[in-house]
Formats: sequence, C-alpha cells, structure tokens
Amino acid sequence: MRVLEIDHPLVAHKLTVLRDKKTPSSVFRQLADELVTLLAYEATRSVAVAPSGINTPVAPTTGMKITDPQPMIVPILRAGLGMLDGLTRLIPTGEVGFLGMVRNDETLEVTTYANRLPEDLTGRQCFVLDPMLATGHTLIAAVEYLLERGAKDVTCVTLVCAPEGLKTLEESIAEDVNLTVVTAAVDDHLNERGYIVPGLGDAGDRLFGVVD
Repeated sequence: MRVLEIDHPLVAHKLTVLRDKKTPSSVFRQLADELVTLLAYEATRSVAVAPSGINTPVAPTTGMKITDPQPMIVPILRAGLGMLDGLTRLIPTGEVGFLGMVRNDETLEVTTYANRLPEDLTGRQCFVLDPMLATGHTLIAAVEYLLERGAKDVTCVTLVCAPEGLKTLEESIAEDVNLTVVTAAVDDHLNERGYIVPGLGDAGDRLFGVVD
C-alpha cells in the first residue's frame, strides 16, 4: 500500500481553514471541493492512458488519452458526495457509482446500506472518496467490495487520515493489491470515540448540516 501525503502550501492553507470549527458549511463545502481537486491531481497520476493520433490545426501528432474501461469514481455516502465534483472535474469521462456505508460509533462496525455499482468491475481503476480515514473499517469494506468485483486497482482519496486507520487498512488488504491512499494530512491519533485528532470533526455534518 502506498500513502501519498500531499505537501503543498495551498493544500496546507485550505486544510487549516477546514479544520477551524468557526468555518461555516458553505465555506467548508467550497474548500473541500477545491482541496479534492488538488489531491486528485496526484491521485490520478497513474490513470491508464494510451497513445492517440490527432490532427492539430498545424500538423498530425500523437497525444495520450484515457483508455477504456473508464475509471470508476465511488463516493462513500454521504460525506463523500462533498468530494465528488473535485474529482470529476479532472476526469469528466469517469463513471460514478455510490456506496452507502455507516459506522456504528459504539462497535465501530460498518454496515452497507446502499450500492449503485456495476457487478463487474474487471480491469477498472477505482477512486474511492471519503473525507476521513479514521478506524479504517469503512475503507476496508469499500476496497474489498470493489476488488471482489474485479477492480484492477484502487485509490482512496481522503482529506485527513489517522495512523491507526492506515495501519489497519494496510494489514487488512492483501500485499499484492495495488492500493494507494492520497491525503492532505496524516493526523496524530484516534480518540476513545474513534474520531481523528486534531481532525475536522464530523465531515458529513460540516458539509451538509446535522441530520438527527
């Protein structure tokens, strides 16, 4: 498993404003979108491309185009929806699927309640979007789900990660799997409630408001 923690002044600036508890939801959504676009630039570095002949206004030449099958972009509901535009902005031809997953705050177990993905993902590159990699259980379930359906490799894009979650993810996924985690920051630790410290708080609530 590869972990890419993006070191860039714009990433650091936007993440700092996201962390601030005084930042309102409207600004949080905008900055999350901008931050994901910056992360997506690195996350898509290994996207599959092939030579393609074209004619410019001046002369024939050979460029590169994303190959088929097109990448599959998978936001984890609901917080991952706040990251979707940031990635599809760079890969507008990518297909979008959805996984609805919820973590029990007491047991930390993950339950899948929604699935809008093809049954066959053979040879597909998949990009999973989830703002927080805390315990790692949600992303483990998502990655295993995609691999079972034949995904070629999986890249997880997160805003912040906990070291405990990264360790659990690495230990739970087979070594021969092509798995990458791209993040703006690897934070200090998880607290007793399974929240990332210093973290962002509840990313879903901060993006879309509190749902009782």
